[in-house]
Amino acid sequence: MPYTSLAKLTAKFGEHMLISLTDRGDVATDAIDTDVIDQALADADAMIDGYVGVRYALPMETTPPLIGSLALAITIYNLHVASPDPKIEEDYKAALRTLRDISGGGVRLPIAGADAPGTGSSGARLTDRERPLTQASMKGFI
Repeated sequence: MPYTSLAKLTAKFGEHMLISLTDRGDVATDAIDTDVIDQALADADAMIDGYVGVRYALPMETTPPLIGSLALAITIYNLHVASPDPKIEEDYKAALRTLRDISGGGVRLPIAGADAPGTGSSGARLTDRERPLTQASMKGFI
C-alpha cells in the first residue's frame, strides 16, 4: 500500500501541476498520466522503506501522518523532469533529513510494536580475564 495517493497529491499540488508534470506524451492529453504517478509513488515508497526499514519492521500496519507527508514531498520532487521550484526542492531535502533522523533513531514514529529487534545491549561490555600479575608471579619483587 503506497504511503500517499493521487488524491492526496491532487489536493496538495493541484490537478494543473500534476497534468503538467505527467502529460509527457508526443500528443498532449490534458490529463494526469496515472502510470507516471504510480511509478513516482513506488519510487518514493522504496526510498522511505530503505530508511525506515533500518529501525522499524516493514510493512507498516498504518501509515503515520509524518510518513505520508514525506511521501508527498518525495513524490512531487521525483515527478519533476527539469529543476523543480525551490520550495519543492527544499521540502525534498527536508524530507531526506527527516528520513535520516528516523533511521538514526532521532525521530520516533508512533508505530506500536514495530521497532526492529535490537542487540539487547545498552552500553559498555566488560570481560574479565586472568590477571598476569599475581602474588605467585611477583615472588621476589615484593
